[in-house]
This record gives sequence, structure tokens and C-alpha cells, in this order.
Amino acid sequence: MDLISQNGDLSPVQMTRRHFLSKGSTGIGVAALAGLLPGCVTNTHSSRNSRLHLPHFHARAKRIIYLFQSGGPAQMELFDYKPFLSNNEGMELPASVRMGQRLTGMTANQKAFPLKGAYRTFRQHGESGAWVSDLLPYTAKIVDDLCFIKSLHTEAINHDPAMTFFQTGSQQSGRPSMGSWLSYGLGSDNENLPGFCVLLSKGTGRVAAAQPLAARLWGTGFLPSLHQGVQFRSGKDPVLFLSNPDGIDGADRRNMLNYLKELNALYHQEVNDPEVRSRIAQYEMAYRMQTSVPEVMDVAGEPEEVYELYGPESRIPGTYAANCLLARRLAERNVKFIQLYHQGWDHHNDLPDHLAKQCRDTDQASAALVIDLKRRGLLDDTLVIWGGEFGRTNYSQGLNRGDRYGRDHHPRCFTAWMAGGGIKPGISYGTTDEFGYNVAENPVHVHDFQATILHLMGIDHEQLTFKHQGRRYRLTDVHGRIVDEILV
Repeated sequence: MDLISQNGDLSPVQMTRRHFLSKGSTGIGVAALAGLLPGCVTNTHSSRNSRLHLPHFHARAKRIIYLFQSGGPAQMELFDYKPFLSNNEGMELPASVRMGQRLTGMTANQKAFPLKGAYRTFRQHGESGAWVSDLLPYTAKIVDDLCFIKSLHTEAINHDPAMTFFQTGSQQSGRPSMGSWLSYGLGSDNENLPGFCVLLSKGTGRVAAAQPLAARLWGTGFLPSLHQGVQFRSGKDPVLFLSNPDGIDGADRRNMLNYLKELNALYHQEVNDPEVRSRIAQYEMAYRMQTSVPEVMDVAGEPEEVYELYGPESRIPGTYAANCLLARRLAERNVKFIQLYHQGWDHHNDLPDHLAKQCRDTDQASAALVIDLKRRGLLDDTLVIWGGEFGRTNYSQGLNRGDRYGRDHHPRCFTAWMAGGGIKPGISYGTTDEFGYNVAENPVHVHDFQATILHLMGIDHEQLTFKHQGRRYRLTDVHGRIVDEILV
């Protein structure tokens, strides 16, 4: 029973259509509020499951760490070895390969499209024999733990819609992010930390012109705001507005929240708005986070060998390496979805210089995270994802510019890797043609990628829906297939 509204409900005669529809949508608020009222269930995970019947089946992963490389890493420079490009450097991209693909405004008026090979050496590594550029020596050491997907493709050709597509399933803003969907569907396994945490870092490659990141990438869209991603920042206030103001102690804050809860409860009786209950839950979570966040952010107790594993920048708050270490600490505390964004991969010019810097930023820490999770027994049920919003072109952007050339956006084929959480280790899935321009075998669309991620978390992507403005929405829209071939 709804303990707040039991004395304030409208009778069936008094209830309008608007009240009825609003009241019918408050179930998630009930589940959230139940953890805040005396004598009620405090585990939002179990209460929400009983309502949404989740998980749909046994989950292979309990949590996700998504290492999103914002800007679009060049796949043929890192993972998708294409000797044909090096052997035919300067050759014009055939029209039969391009097939009239639309280009961005940065190369659409270019007079020629000369093929450009990788500027660094590739070698095979591990028992799997995976090809990896020497730009990534640490990643090369863990290839037998990784699954490379080399046939990802998307329709989006510019950064903002492409990132929005990966994170929300739509190129247009306004939809819930993947982390919000998982929080809504599966709840949280730690009542003192958000189920969805976000960490941002900016790389040293193309740092002056890194693509901006909008908070809506980790927003809830039309889902209750309780499931918003919470951004953790470097500095003395990791979460904004969490600390008590001067002159206010913990007892004062507790008393204020008690009165505020009563006021919001009275307001909910009047308006029957589920967001009021989300607001109560958020205030209570913020109160608990005053203790839990400083504890998880305090890495001073980490042994010296951990810093050596993640690299020297892991000591510098706000760097990618430091965020990878924090991601492991959040995973240990059963945060459901941990999203890292690392900016600086948009290499339209000076690619040899900028790409090397980005790889130095990310290579050691990314590999260290996989190693660290594995040795702590967490990799089996933690899904780690590394990848960007699209790839880069096989031809040079900028003609006759020596090392000042770049590569334009390329949505038709690009590479990501996954590890742990039910993913087959030591394999490569999908291939591209010899030009590295089109998918040749086993294409994986963005919606397929999303459907597979949800599947690993025990969710049927067609069944996790939310009705909004008369339509049932889901992360994968009306598309998506599970890529069974990469699953254990």
C-alpha cells in the first residue's frame, strides 16, 4: 500500500482522467520511497524487480564499466590491421568502395581521397594472435582477455548525434541513457551510492579542440529523475552541492530533510506527481552520499603497486588513469553502471602527434583496469567496454601535408573491445574489407551492441520499456539483435 497517499486519495467519483493516468505511473516512485519509510523494504533492487519482472533471465554481468573514447578513435591505426592501405598509400579511394557515402563538411569538398596506411607498426600478440598497433603496448599484453568487435557501424556521421545514439539509442536528444535504463530496470545494489556514476577526463591529444560533452548523455530523458547519472569530479567537492554549508552539521541536515520529506509528501498528496517521490529519494541518497562518496574517492590507502599498475597519472585526480582506478573502487562497491568519458580522439589534423598522446593517456590504465578486476575476482561479472562513437576514414584529410594530415569521421565500420561479464575472451568478431572502409562479415549495428549489453545484464531488450506520450519506448527502439557469437 502507498503509505503516503492512503489518506489523501481521491475517490473514484472525484478522480479525473489526468489524476488516474498520473497515479497509474507512480509505481517506480513507490518503490523508491519504500526504502525511505520506516518498516518498508529498503532494497530498491528487489522491490523494483517484482514490479518489472527483472531480470528476465540469469545475468552474466552484475555491473558495467564503459570506457567511452569521445571523438572516434582511428580503428586502422590501433586494431584493424590493413596492410593494403600501407602498400597502396596515395591511391585514390575507388568510387565502387565509397558507394556515394555522404561525407562531413570537413572533407566533402576535398579534391582527392588518397588512401593512408597506419603510421605505426602492427604485430600479433597472445595466443589469440590479435593484431595491435605498437601505440598500445599494454593493451597488447591483455588481448587474450579481450573480444574485439571490428564490424561496428552506425548511421550518425557527426559527434553529437553519434554519441547520443550510442548512449540513448536515438540520434536526437530526449531519450534516457543506457545507465538510466539499467538503473530503472535493475535498481541499485548499494543503497549509499548511486546506481549510475559518471567520470570525465580530457586527453592530451587535440586537447584545445576536444568535442564537448553534454550532461544529457547521462540523463534520464522521460524516466524518473532518480535514475540520472551522478557526475563525480576531481577536487574537494566530488559531487556538487553534497557538502553541508558552513554552520550546518549532520544533525541539522537530518532534521531539515525530515521536514522536507513531510512537505513533499503533502505536496504529492495534492498533485500525484511521481517526480515528487523521486525528489525525496534523491535528497535521501545525497545525505547518505555525504559519507560514502569521500570514502570511495579517498585512494590514499591504495598500495604502491596499484599506482604502478595504473601508471603515474593515477595519482593525479581527474586524469583518465585516476578515473580507471576510481571505476574499480566503484565496481567493488557494486555500482551498477560506471561511465567514463575521455575526450580528445577527434583527429582531423596532426594525427601522428595527437593519436600517440591519446594512447599514452589511456593504454596503460585501460589494461590495468582489466588486470586489476581479474585478479580481484571481479572480471567474471563485470563487463568492461572500450570504444568511441564511430571510426575514422581510410583516406587522408588534408593533402600533401606530411605529418599534419588527419582522418575524417567514418560511421561505416569501426572497432571496440569488450572484456569479462560473459564475453568470450581472446576473439575478434567481424571483418572489414581490405580497404577498411566497409563491413565485410558479421556487421554489428549500434542497436545490436546495446541489445547484447542488456542481455548480459539479464535483460530482454524488447521487454524493458517505458510508456511515454502514448508510445512504449526502449533503448534499442524497434531494432537490435543479440550477438550470440561473442557470448560465453
